[in-house]
This record gives sequence, C-alpha cells and structure tokens, in this order.
Amino acid sequence: MNSAQFPSQPVLLVDDEEQFLLSASFILSGEGIHNVVQCQDSRDVMPTLSKQDFSVVVLDMLMPYITGKELLGMIAQEFPELPVIVITAVDEVEMAVECMKSGAFDYLVKPVDDADLVTAVNRAIELWRLRKENTLLKQYLLSDKLQHPEAFAEIVTQDRVMRSILQYTEAIAGTALPVLISGETGTGKDLIAKAIHNLSGRTGQFTPVNAAGVDDLLFSDTLFGHEKGAFTGAEQSRKGLIERSSDGTLFLDEIGDLSLESQVKLLRLLQEGTYYPLGADTPKSTDVRMVVATNRELAEMLGTGQFRKDLYYRLQTHHIHLPPLRDRRDDIQLLVEYFLEKAAQTLGKKKPTPPKELFTLLETYHFPGNIRELEGLIFDAVSRHAGGVLSMESFREKISHIPAHQIIQTREEEEAEDRRILFTCQLPTLKEAQEILIAEALHRCKGNQTIAAQLLGLSRRALNNRLNRASESN
Repeated sequence: MNSAQFPSQPVLLVDDEEQFLLSASFILSGEGIHNVVQCQDSRDVMPTLSKQDFSVVVLDMLMPYITGKELLGMIAQEFPELPVIVITAVDEVEMAVECMKSGAFDYLVKPVDDADLVTAVNRAIELWRLRKENTLLKQYLLSDKLQHPEAFAEIVTQDRVMRSILQYTEAIAGTALPVLISGETGTGKDLIAKAIHNLSGRTGQFTPVNAAGVDDLLFSDTLFGHEKGAFTGAEQSRKGLIERSSDGTLFLDEIGDLSLESQVKLLRLLQEGTYYPLGADTPKSTDVRMVVATNRELAEMLGTGQFRKDLYYRLQTHHIHLPPLRDRRDDIQLLVEYFLEKAAQTLGKKKPTPPKELFTLLETYHFPGNIRELEGLIFDAVSRHAGGVLSMESFREKISHIPAHQIIQTREEEEAEDRRILFTCQLPTLKEAQEILIAEALHRCKGNQTIAAQLLGLSRRALNNRLNRASESN
C-alpha cells in the first residue's frame, strides 16, 4: 500500500498533550506507519471510532473529561476486536497492569521510547490483521461463496478442495503479509498470485520475477537496484523492481532456488520492510506485497541447510498449496472445453467437438506437467485439426510412450511406489490375476477397451481375444 494507506485502517493516537501526538506521529511515519489520526479531546474518541474503522488505538491513561481507563472499558465493550495500547506514567504502572487484565493489548511507560512505540504498534497492527483475516475466513467458509468470482476467471474448477482454496485466497488477499504458494509445476501458482494482487486493492503493478538460476548479485540488482558506480558498468543509478512496484505485488517464483545470501536479504526485506540498493549506505523502505511460489519441498530443504528456517516460517504466514491435476479429475472435462475454446480463438479456428473417449483417456493419465501439460496437448491437437470431430491421434502419440504404471497413479500408489499390487496371504492364479487386472483396467477406463488395452500394454485385438476366451470359459 502507498504511504498514506499503511495500515489500511488508521492508528488512532489519543492524548491531551499536543506535543506527544505530534512526536508519536512523526516517529511512526518515519517507520512506514503513515496512516495515523490524532485525537486531543477524550470526548471525541467514541464518536470517532463509530464513524471510521481503525486498526489500533494508542491511549493515554491520564486525561481530562474521560480518563483512559474509562475509555478502555468502552472500547472493549463496543469494539472488542480493536487492540488498545495504553500509555502511562511511571507511578501508574499498577493501573496499566489492571488495564491489561481489562483487555489492553500492551502498555508503555512515559517517556515512551521511540523503538518501543514502533514495536508495540506494529505488533498490534499484526494482531488486528490476524483477527480480521480469521473473521473473513469464517464468513467465506460458512457462506461457501466467492465475493469476487471475477478475480478467478482464469481458474477453471468445480473441485471442492480448489473451491476452499479460492475462498481462503480471497480472505487473505487484502492483507500486507507475505503469501507462500506451493505445488507441482503447471498447477497454476501464477494465476493464484495474480488473483491475490487483483483482490488486494493495491494500485501498483503486479511484477513477476523468476528466481531460478539467479545468483546473488543479479538478484540484488534486479530487486533492489543500484547506485551510480556500485560496480563496473554502473554508469547511472537504476531503480529495482521493488521500488517500481510501490503499492503493488512482487511475485517471486521458484523461491526454493534462491542462494543463501539472497535469502538473508529477502528475510530483512520481510522483517523490516527495508532494503539497500547496491552501493547505497542508507536503506530504503518499501510497501510492496510479497507473494512467493515454489515447486520444491521447502520443509525438506530446511534439514539439509539449503533453505533458512527463519525465512521459511516468515513466508508461511499464509500458505496456499495447489493440488496436482491427477487429484482434480472431475475438472478435466471443464478444462478441456476451456482450452479448446481458448486454442480455437488463438489459432483462428472453429472450436472442434471432442470425442467422449478423449475424457476417458485423459482421466487415466498421470499428468506430470499438470494443467500446463493439458493445455499444451489441447493446443497441439487443435493446431492439427482440419474439421469435424477432434482427432484422438495426437493425444495417443503423446501419452502412449508413457510407462503403463505412470498412466494413472492413485494416492495409495504415491505413498507406496514399489508396492503397486497388494496380495492376500493366498496368491491368485495367473488366470485369476489376469481377470482381475483386466476388470480393473476396464473400470478405470469406463469400459473403453482401446484405452484399457493401452493401460495393460496390449493391442486392442489382444485384449478382445482375452475377453472372448474368458467369456467362453465361463
């Protein structure tokens, strides 16, 4: 968010001393907390809170008209989700402790230390954000509706798990906290990142950056920029993507490939909201929202020292994990129709009609490349298409070379790769095993013998012969 909008709801400073209000506002502004409202008359506090939403109240205890202690009780009753920091004199510490028992979030003793004030307000803002997110998330999950379905127009799904993911995405999109998106290659992590930005209300741009194969110098220069003379060839200063993305979203993909040196700099950026351009002696502050993505198992990388634990837990404030396409088989038909329409428009052709057996074939496939692979298959088929019903040939060409055990893989098989068939104590005969295997293949392929034969590594004729012999023996 831009400097006039952080936090999104203002901090209310309440004190009868004008000098404290001015000083506290200046201190907070210097640390990036610019959205501050001052109140010098305690009688105006409750009417002000009724007219506008606030994220934090900083409240002096000893004031004329209405004391801070009295106001705390009113605020706790009328606005129980609003964190209140009380300010007290040294000889009023017992009163401050009573206020904490009455619901105050924190207390500070005058004269207030600058760093303590900033820390307390930042902690209160974070608490307010979490409370707001929890409330929104409960509303979304109970209503089972998306408030802004247009933000997810490119995400085609009817899957229940994906639906809950979109609801969660909508609930956390408006915060300034980082988001970690994990999932296999091709699952749509970039689409979720764009949706987060579009729902965030930010006026800045969405900036994607791929961290794969980027060394620390290039990473620093790309994100933070540099000063003139910072290195050989730096003939003039250049702004980094962070500065260019002010009040926007920086999407850092392949976060698992970052070097440890770059991870330290990213951690500082997330913790302090500051960074150093190359060659600079003074830090710059930023309000950019960080969304990161990875197809690697970051938790496993912690054990090998490839990824910093402090950065990992910082990034996990919000975590969205996208399921692979093989766990969303009910979405395949929807996605095929969507990509057929998209491919036809892109290639300037009439949308072809897909044969029914195409869906059966695709539903038996493992899709290691997920949705991106499916899109490629559809575009290839449409580019070859001349007219009539869409040919199955290009799909069979792409899928036929895949080993049979990779065509379809259940969750049980993923958990036990080397135990693809489970036997009872008594082994079946070869004839019985063949019948069971054929029946399972036909079940998975919804009775389509051509696709079942492909799963079994047989020709269509060989499968038909086995079926005929089994029928005659029975």
